[in-house]
Amino acid sequence: MISRATKGRTIGWSTALATIAGVLSAPGLAQQAPPSTTPQAAPMVQPIQSVALPVLNPAQAAQLSQLIAESGFAQGLRHGATAAPRPQDNDAIVRAALDYARAVHSGRLDSSDFQADWGLRPMAYDPLPAFADAVKRDRVAAWIRSLPPPYSGYDALQKGLVAYRAIETAGGWKAIPAGPDMGVGASGARVLALRQRLAVEDRDVVATGSKFDAELKEAVVRAQRRYGLNPTGLVSTGTLAALNVPAADRVRQIMANMERWRWLPAELPAKRIQVNIAAAVLTVFEGDAPIASMKAVTGRPGNETPMLQSRIHSVVLNPPWNVPTSIATKELWPKGAAALARQGYKIIGTGPGRRLQQQPGPKSALGLYKFDFDNPYAVYLHDTPSQSTFASFSRLASHGCVRFEKPGPLARLLLRNDPAWQPEQIDTALAKGKTLRVSLQPQDQVQVYLLYWTAFASANGEMSFRADPYGWDKTLAAKIEKRSALTAVAAR
Repeated sequence: MISRATKGRTIGWSTALATIAGVLSAPGLAQQAPPSTTPQAAPMVQPIQSVALPVLNPAQAAQLSQLIAESGFAQGLRHGATAAPRPQDNDAIVRAALDYARAVHSGRLDSSDFQADWGLRPMAYDPLPAFADAVKRDRVAAWIRSLPPPYSGYDALQKGLVAYRAIETAGGWKAIPAGPDMGVGASGARVLALRQRLAVEDRDVVATGSKFDAELKEAVVRAQRRYGLNPTGLVSTGTLAALNVPAADRVRQIMANMERWRWLPAELPAKRIQVNIAAAVLTVFEGDAPIASMKAVTGRPGNETPMLQSRIHSVVLNPPWNVPTSIATKELWPKGAAALARQGYKIIGTGPGRRLQQQPGPKSALGLYKFDFDNPYAVYLHDTPSQSTFASFSRLASHGCVRFEKPGPLARLLLRNDPAWQPEQIDTALAKGKTLRVSLQPQDQVQVYLLYWTAFASANGEMSFRADPYGWDKTLAAKIEKRSALTAVAAR
C-alpha cells in the first residue's frame, strides 16, 4: 500500500479535498469497489509435470475431495448445484485442489478467454508451495479458506449468491405483464403482480392487495435505488425491465462480478481514482475509503469503455481534440467544412491522410482539462462543455473516454504539491486559452482504474444491481461455466 505519511510540502488527499469541500459531491458511493492492476495473465491450467505432488493421508484425501466439491459451488465457479464426479486417487485429488486454488484465487478464465477490451489481468499464482505446506502441517481446510480474495465486497457477493440461488431454487419471480405505467392510485392484477415481485427481494413489502398506495410507492423507490434507476416511485418501462430480469440471470451476474474481484491484487494503492463503467461514477479513494465521488459519462454500447489499470502522469490544460478517424468519418466529415469551422475544427493535412482537430475553447469536446494515462485503447479522463448528460440516470453516451463532473477540483488535487501550479496559476493558464501539458511528479502520479461492476452490496448488506449494458456479465458467466466444465472433464 502507498503510505499515507506526508513529507515536506506534500498534502494528504483528505486535507486537499477539505479545501474544496462542497465542490465534490458524494452520490452513489455504494456502487464502488476496490480496483485492480494489469499484470500478465497466467494460463488457467499450469502443468506440474516434473514436480512431485504431495501425498495425502486418507483423512486428508476425503476432506479435500469434499471441500473442493462444496467450495466450487459456493465460490460461484458453476451455476448448477450438480457437482462433477469427485477424483479418487491421490494425484487426481491434488491436481483438482490446485486447479480450484488457481480458479478461486486468481480467476477461472484462461488467458485466451479475455476479450480485447478486458484490459485487466490477474497476477500469476502458483498454489503448490502453500498447498504442500498445508498438507505437511495438516491444515488443508485453513488453506482452502485462505484462497478467496481478501475483500469484504467479495464476501458480500458470496452471501448474495447464496440468497439469490435460494430465490432461484424456490422458483424465482414471475414477470410483471407489460402495460401502462403504474403509480399511486393504480389498481388491478398488475399491481398485485408488482407486490408479489417486490416482496421476493424486500421483506417489508406486503405481497397481497391490488391497490398502489403510498407504502407500495416507497417500496418501488427502494427497488429503483437497488437497480440504479431514477427513484420516482413510478413503474415505467425501465423499472419494469429491471424487475423482470430472471433470478437465474441475477445469479450469473453475481458470479461474473465475483470473477472480476479475483482479478484484483492482494494490496491496493492507498490513493487511487476509480471509475465504475457500468454505473458511470468516478470515485477518489484514500486507502479503501471513498473520499469523494461524482457522476461520469462512459462509453455507449458499441463504443465500450475498456476495463484497465494505469497511472495518471499529466494534466493537459485547454486540450485540443485530435478526432479519431472513425468518429470523423462517421459523424463529422459529412457535416461539411463550413459547419466544422464554426465548431472550432481545423483540417490538418490533405488527401486521404487528412485529419480533424478541434481547437481549444468553449466549444471543445474535451472542455478545459484532460487527464492522460498510458493505455493501448487511447482513452482518457476529460472535462466537457456539456453538463446536461450528468442529469441523466443513464450516462453511457461517450465514444469510450470518460467525462466527469468536477475536473477542476481533481486537477487542483493532483497538482497540489507543485508550487508552479497552484489554483491561481491554473486559473491564469486556463484564461489564456493556450494548451499546456503539466507533468506530474512521480510521487504525485495516481493509479486510475476503469472497472465494470454491476453487482455489489450496499452498506447495510443489501444486494444492488446495475444493468449489463455491454453484455459482459453474460459473456463472462458463460466462460466461467465452460472452463469449469472443461477442467472437470480433464480431471477424470
